[in-house]
Parts: sequence; C-alpha cells; structure tokens
Amino acid sequence: MALAPAPALAQNEWTPLVRRLEADGFDLGRMEALFARPEVRFEPQVMARKMNALLDVKLSQDQPKAEAPEIYFSYLNPLLIIQARIFLADQRNALREARLRFDVPEEILVALLLVETKLGRNVGGKSALTTLASMALAGDFALVAPHIGRRDLSPKMALWLRWRTAQKSAWAYKELKALLVYAKAAGFDPASIPGSVYGAIGLCQFMPTNAVRYGADLDGDGRVDLFSAADALFSTARFLKAHGWAADLPRERQLAVLYRYNHSHAYTRTIMAVADILRSPDGGVPGGQ
Repeated sequence: MALAPAPALAQNEWTPLVRRLEADGFDLGRMEALFARPEVRFEPQVMARKMNALLDVKLSQDQPKAEAPEIYFSYLNPLLIIQARIFLADQRNALREARLRFDVPEEILVALLLVETKLGRNVGGKSALTTLASMALAGDFALVAPHIGRRDLSPKMALWLRWRTAQKSAWAYKELKALLVYAKAAGFDPASIPGSVYGAIGLCQFMPTNAVRYGADLDGDGRVDLFSAADALFSTARFLKAHGWAADLPRERQLAVLYRYNHSHAYTRTIMAVADILRSPDGGVPGGQ
C-alpha cells in the first residue's frame, strides 16, 4: 500500500470538526474558543495507534492465539486488597445506597473500580477531549496513513483499513459530542477532563455516551461527577442494573452482566475473585495474611 505523506495542516485544522459540531447544535463561539486553546492539539497518532492494533489482530487471525489468562492475579495483591477494604469502609454509605437502589453488592462495585482504575488512582493521563476530537477529525485517512506501521498491505487490506478508520472516526465523534454534553452538565472544563487512551473517563471509566446515559448523582450536589467515588459507584451500579443485574442473580449470570462492562472473561473473573476475597472473614487478604 502506497501511503502518501501527511498533508500540511493549517492553523485552523479543527475548523471542519467545529463546523460539524455547530451543525449539530453546539454553540459556534464556544467551540471555536475551545478548539483554539493551545492544549487542544490534533494528534493523528491516537487513531493510528488504534488502527495499528486492529491491523495486527486482523493479520494474525490465522496464527495460533496466546492463551488468555484465567484471571489477572496482580489485582489479588495483598496491598491492593487492603486498599479495597479501606475504600469499602470509607464508602459504606454510598455503597449501601447503590445496593438498595440497584441490587448490586458492595463488594462487586469495589472490585470493579479496583480493576478499572485502582479505586481512582489511575483515571488516565490524557485529555479525553483531545483524544476523541483527534479520532473524530482523523476520518480523513490521509492524516493517519503516515503513522501506520505496515507498508506491505494488499489493496483489499488497505481498503479495509480505510473503512475501519472511518468507522472509528464516526464512533469518536459521537463520544466527543457526549463528552461536551457531560462536561457542560457537570460544570467541567471539557479540556481538563482526563481519560484513558481512547477517552474513557472517571473512576468507573465510562465512555462519555455511557456517562450521559447512566451517570447518576448520589451526593446531592446537583451534578454527576464520575471522579467522585459516590457518584461513580452509583453510576456503575445503575449501569449494571440496566444490563441485567438483579438480586440473587446466579453467579454465571453475574459474570455475563459484568462482561457487558468489559468484553473480557479474564476481567469478569478477576472482579468476582476480588469480590470473593472482600467477602471473606479473614480480613480480605489472600491467604489470611
């Protein structure tokens, strides 16, 4: 596949995206001011990272797959379990409210936030706005092509890569709009919200569309703050309830609901293992240490 050099981008590189947001009802002046800020920089490498990962998976489909782990044992580290027990005690009121309202046990919620962000200590180091806006703008494959690692792609594979780039760009634009809606409702500067490498936010690592749909205010301050433990726990319980959680749900069905949160069986089994330890009578430390 012949990859053309990246086109020179003008200083108003965000203009196509800003105009698109305006057409979808966002205030033009606010969007122009937001995307004129120096920290809001276009980063085509964000989309390229995703495309390179998808391409590696696509090209290795006929190769033997590495066996997935049963669980992620690093989350059973005694220090993390102790921190989870402390968090469970500190947030007992919020956890009780979440259980009473949505039937999700306290230990499940704490285990999920431990796996997602180590209880808020790792909520991501990138700007969610920059990440999602960069991916949304990068629907033009010419902006991404110089950062694609493979240069030996067949025409069919090159066409597939362009299609996937356009598909992910459309997904990112939808998430970007949701991020702007969420930030306005919560009173956040959208450029200041940290996120994962693909724009998930908060202690619960919701994508912005889920933040808008399932975000819930528990602490009564009139806004949904997913960086607040109380709101994050309540919102996570609401998500699980909406995806099938119920009181006295069999373990297999619990695992199936958790799978809706993150499509990884090792992930769901790890959450259950941590929750089992937190319920144990020996202080919640593996081996009773």
